[in-house]
Amino acid sequence: MSNLSFRAMLTADLDAVLLLELASHTHPWTRGNFTDSLAAGHWAYCVESEASNALWAYFILFPAVDELHLLNITVNSAVRQRGIGTCLMTSIENIARQSHYQRIILEVRASNLVAIKLYERLGFEHIGQRKEYYPLDALLGVREDAKVMAKSLKIDTL
Repeated sequence: MSNLSFRAMLTADLDAVLLLELASHTHPWTRGNFTDSLAAGHWAYCVESEASNALWAYFILFPAVDELHLLNITVNSAVRQRGIGTCLMTSIENIARQSHYQRIILEVRASNLVAIKLYERLGFEHIGQRKEYYPLDALLGVREDAKVMAKSLKIDTL
């Protein structure tokens, strides 16, 4: 999508990021989670509309030894179903390839069938499960399993 602009997430972006996070997730990351990720040097990106500079999405990546771990990806509900998720995942794959990572790994709620279908369509495979990984109902102490998915990348060598 040519009308999207990707840039590094800054601490100054956290108010807007948190508004989107709170509107999108039943158990959102806290300001502390985002601050800790930025301080740890995770690769965090804001995705904006070039026309309005409105925050449409963001994602956070954790670079490990030979794989890139997708920690958080969120698209504004007002612009979902426009191919932005696919665009973000393609961009993440390009980042991984350019940085010579051999694999992208992520966790997704077992109930998030829309995301699972997207990841599968993009070539991600189920490689495991994390039992009771995500909070579901804090009052009842109920948690939801995560599906662990990964995509192996062929790295071009010169």
